[in-house]
Amino acid sequence: MIRRTGKKEIPVPRSLHELLTAHRLTPAQRRIASYLAERPVDAAALTSAELAERAQVSQPSVTRFVALLGFDGYGEFRRYLRTATAVPEVRREGNKVQAAIDADLRNIAALRAELSDDTRLRSLAARLMESTPLVVAGYRISAAQAASFAYLATKIHPDVRLLTDSGSVFGDQLRHAHRSGARTLVLVALPRYPRESAAALDQARELGLHTLLITDRLVSALTPLADDVLSAGVASEFVFDSHAAVVSLTVALVEAMADAAGALARQRLEGFEDYAAEHDLFLRE
Repeated sequence: MIRRTGKKEIPVPRSLHELLTAHRLTPAQRRIASYLAERPVDAAALTSAELAERAQVSQPSVTRFVALLGFDGYGEFRRYLRTATAVPEVRREGNKVQAAIDADLRNIAALRAELSDDTRLRSLAARLMESTPLVVAGYRISAAQAASFAYLATKIHPDVRLLTDSGSVFGDQLRHAHRSGARTLVLVALPRYPRESAAALDQARELGLHTLLITDRLVSALTPLADDVLSAGVASEFVFDSHAAVVSLTVALVEAMADAAGALARQRLEGFEDYAAEHDLFLRE
């Protein structure tokens, strides 16, 4: 997308994610960005005063935020927002279970729209393939998603190390991986965010590792601590959150890793299939 101001052409990021993460934000601006990330469709219908009220900031803060992002005014920003958040409507009728599934579908539809340009996803996947070993971490509820991603990535990547211990044990394991050649940490952090997640990102930064945070929102207490962020919405209609869209995102990232690895990925997958057949690992359908 190109925005023209007088004779000057200013590139505007295509995705809402790029728009919200392109600048270092003040605390007030982070509140605005957080609201936009959580409720982009709702925000597209709000006036600047209404957005300020929802984000609990002043209206001048919204005006300065929009100017920081490179727009001439709030009207232009809202037109952009309406375009960026245009996703297929999902029917919202039925019982409680159906409503929860509808929330998952909306999150997946939003993720689908976000990945219409997968250039950034592929760039991050290539970076992950360049880190040997590749370190993956997650705590509490996020440990399951981290384990799932690590399991799939192992089929593509030659050395994936899953770390779910915290404290000094994590520090020991991370430093050992770094000495072995690790250059990247992938951290999965979903609500509620454990304090260990922030500590892990801090320790990785101290070692000079690149950090990729996989989470549910573009702006949170954790996102400023990470070098890159990939996000997918979490549905909260049930007693416990549903991470369906996050699963789709992590599987898409592994697919992009396989594309980046090319022939090496195919060789590893074929080798595993040969091993599985030789040892009769799976029941026949």
